[in-house]
Amino acid sequence: QVQLVESGGGLVQPGGSLRLSCQASGSIFRIDTMAWFRQSPGKQRELVATVTSGGSTTYVDSVKGRFTISRDNALKSVFLQMNSLKPEDTAVYYCKATVLTTLRRPGDYWGQGTQDTVSS
Repeated sequence: QVQLVESGGGLVQPGGSLRLSCQASGSIFRIDTMAWFRQSPGKQRELVATVTSGGSTTYVDSVKGRFTISRDNALKSVFLQMNSLKPEDTAVYYCKATVLTTLRRPGDYWGQGTQDTVSS
């Protein structure tokens, strides 16, 4: 089994910052791409950012220049630094990891989600 545990969400004023963390644990042989998604009420889940095991990153256009994704392979963790937050960034944020388990089975695993609210 593989588990992803997120932390760092909360309430922040527009223009503020939040840092999300997500740590994987369990029967992990290798973690490939890690990513952050978000979902607002009434909307589909949206891919926000990805980072490969080698550190290559991608971002959705709406967060470029404001969000930074990073990872620590030794800690099996992925982070999302969110700056200059806007009300439209309000959502539940989920981390996802593409994992090869110790049984050499590939799979995608999700965190439980963390609510981030940007409001004055």
